[in-house]
Amino acid sequence: MNRRPDHMDTYAGMYVFPGGRVETSDWSETILQQMRGVSPDQARQALGSDGAAELCLGYWVAAVRELFEEAGIHFFVDRSGEPIATAKGQSSETLMEKRRALQQGELDFAQLLVAESLHCDLGQLSYFFHRVTPEHYSTRFDTRFYLAALPPEQEPLHTSEEVVESMWVTPGQALLRHEKKQAPMMPPTLAVLRTLADQPSWEALRRVYRIG
Repeated sequence: MNRRPDHMDTYAGMYVFPGGRVETSDWSETILQQMRGVSPDQARQALGSDGAAELCLGYWVAAVRELFEEAGIHFFVDRSGEPIATAKGQSSETLMEKRRALQQGELDFAQLLVAESLHCDLGQLSYFFHRVTPEHYSTRFDTRFYLAALPPEQEPLHTSEEVVESMWVTPGQALLRHEKKQAPMMPPTLAVLRTLADQPSWEALRRVYRIG
């Protein structure tokens, strides 16, 4: 979980999951050519949407892009589908430099993938939860949540441009921290945590939600 900076316009100081908004570029023809593992039609079926299939897949793209921007975690593979080893060495440093440029708006996600001959394995994400903010709130969101296993040999950033601090925590521990007023959270985050806490173990969660 990430804590947002206190100066943010929305959810300032709140503990949240990595994420953000779907951009038009997240479902462009160029970016979709760099995606693997989930087709536009599969995405639309999973969301139960009548919208454009490409836009539906854009939710997956936004999830992997935002996770990389905020936490430095990626699902990059090469053209043959093999994961990119980035735990150490020059490749890791190069990707972190690209991540900073992406976060600062100096390049977009498609440019990064094409320049580095990378693809994203969207099949590693499992669609999990949908929340629409009730009408009585002045600021509303239509939010999709995904689950994924942390890729081998990767560690999330502790801080980044939009993250004051981060923490690995079980759903039960996170809820307890919230109850003790140690970790402020919004209702959608709490709803996700309560659903996750219903599962007795990671293995059970992985089986129920078919996490790759």
